[in-house]
Amino acid sequence: MNNHLLRAALDAAERGWHVFPLRPGSKRPALHGEERCPRTGECASGHRKWEERATTDPARIHRAWCGRPFNVGIATGPSGLLVIDLDMPKNNSSSDTPSGVTTFKALCERAGQRVPTTRTVRTASGGMHLYFTAPPGVRLTNTAGTLAPLVDTRAGGGYVVAPGSITPGGSYVVVDDRPVAPLPGWLCEALQGPRRTPQPGPVPLATSASRYAAAALRNETQAVATAADGTRNHTLLRAARALGRLIATGDLTRAEVEEALSRAAAGNATQPERYYDDVIRRGLDWSIAHNSPRRPA
Repeated sequence: MNNHLLRAALDAAERGWHVFPLRPGSKRPALHGEERCPRTGECASGHRKWEERATTDPARIHRAWCGRPFNVGIATGPSGLLVIDLDMPKNNSSSDTPSGVTTFKALCERAGQRVPTTRTVRTASGGMHLYFTAPPGVRLTNTAGTLAPLVDTRAGGGYVVAPGSITPGGSYVVVDDRPVAPLPGWLCEALQGPRRTPQPGPVPLATSASRYAAAALRNETQAVATAADGTRNHTLLRAARALGRLIATGDLTRAEVEEALSRAAAGNATQPERYYDDVIRRGLDWSIAHNSPRRPA
């Protein structure tokens, strides 16, 4: 058994994944906690947690697994992994409660995406671990049910039990040994949550605008800044036409309206700045031409 688990730890380390021992037959770390830290060896300069002590060094792995049949933990953060954990319903759940595999498939269907294929491990409970490489420069952490019910993730600050490990409930077994795929972009965005739209700051008014004109400028720029995808151009054009009437009446200057709308569009942009500036220009030109008072003949 020691050789089997040692081989599992070395196999993970050869892939560049940082491993540490779990208690025999368990999913819990076997390393000492801070309250029992001897402040010697690796902890001589201060207590180091399991994530910091996880390693790919074969010599350290041999020393750790030579005496006891430790299960193998993979620290997902240092390993550059994000693992999606598709769990099984608990024993006290309703008999028709869908599994994590089922809810994840439904999530992919709603997003119009295929279920991603990658290295897959069957867990001791009958669930699945889907291994992905984490995107560079993006800080992802553990989640529980964020994507869908019974769909958790392990990334920075988390770990998974490596295949080859054995618990009273069963073994962790590789069921798809293909290379680890990059995390799909749509899943990365879902895990990061909705992006907060920058709100435009107040634009100083060069004119002695009335309260009505100032409120109109504030409301229209707010509408542009918070416009949903697919409505942004229409909202910007409508705002330019609405504010163009106030330029025609002298309540606002063209410069302050152009600045306010340009800043609002930039905070919610999917197109180059010149694209939005052209929309603003066309909207203002149309509105000013149609609302300027006619000069007497």
